[in-house]
Amino acid sequence: MMINKQKTTLLFATLGLLALGSCSSHKNEGSLTNTDSAVVVTLAEPSGATQHDLNISGQVEASRTANISTRVMGIITMLKVKVGDPVNKNQLLATISNQDLLAKRAQTDAMIAEAQAALNNAQKDFDRFTILYNQQSATAKELDNVTLQYNSAKSRLEAAKQMRNEVNASLSYTSLTAPFSGIVTRKLADAGSMASPGMPILTIEQSGSYQVSASVPENLISQIHPGANALINIKSLDKTIHGLVIQVNSSSQYTGGQYIIKISIPDNEKKGLYAGMYADISIPSQNAIPGGTGEDAVLVPLSSIVYKDQLTGIYTVGSDQTALLRWVRLGRTYGDRVEVLTGLAKAEPFITHADGNLYNGIPVKVK
Repeated sequence: MMINKQKTTLLFATLGLLALGSCSSHKNEGSLTNTDSAVVVTLAEPSGATQHDLNISGQVEASRTANISTRVMGIITMLKVKVGDPVNKNQLLATISNQDLLAKRAQTDAMIAEAQAALNNAQKDFDRFTILYNQQSATAKELDNVTLQYNSAKSRLEAAKQMRNEVNASLSYTSLTAPFSGIVTRKLADAGSMASPGMPILTIEQSGSYQVSASVPENLISQIHPGANALINIKSLDKTIHGLVIQVNSSSQYTGGQYIIKISIPDNEKKGLYAGMYADISIPSQNAIPGGTGEDAVLVPLSSIVYKDQLTGIYTVGSDQTALLRWVRLGRTYGDRVEVLTGLAKAEPFITHADGNLYNGIPVKVK
């Protein structure tokens, strides 16, 4: 009887151990299943303003350049300068043939003389008929006819004088002078060539006044603003100059998709420079908010933002290792990043990438 009781006790103990083992096995399997179903995610922290340099290439150029051309067509009779010659303001550079214009001026002078004579006669008739009309010896119609002839004569004289003014203006364009003091850098025509209106004949650059011109691609132009500091390295002189961005062209229509910027050079750094020298340019760029919050900014990639109706959010990881959608209010966009105004702390991690679909409460596993 005692032996049977011991066997019964041993049997129940064995069954209990098997049951516990079975429960433990099921629990482990469940835990393993939950881990396997978790979405693998990548976390990052918001960034603030980052400082980096934009490196571009440019060339030294004269701050003031002029293409010398004429407004009249004619033969270039004389070129008084050559490339490299210094010139002074208002110095005669070239002359254009003016024989046709001189003949036209003589013709207008004759027209003026003829119109003046006709006006003198018309003046006499007008004065005489005015007296006769006052004496009731001439009719009003006769006086009107004489007055009309007198006014017509005055108009013809004024027209002839205007023609002479135009001829004189054209004659002044046959003598080409320097608009400012500088150096002749190009000669585009020779004596004996035909000059057309607007066709450049010479190029003058103001000596001793230089700046740097550079082309900037469209993905960088938004980071450059007038007033920005620039570090200029003149390769041929092994010289570094601190300059200032003075101009940013807002159009690339005529520059092959590149935006032209101009950088000033201090007067005390211009010695030894020549137009055409190559330069490496480094411009510090605040790749965040120009003049804004700087290091206090909370910036996240645009790709991390979730849009639902009129709301915007970003996924974070909750304390129970599940995805948590946080609604946020966004500010300005800077390139591929956007400023988060509220809803996300500066050092708070957020999900930047997930290997599966995310939704509130889904288990996640940080990579």
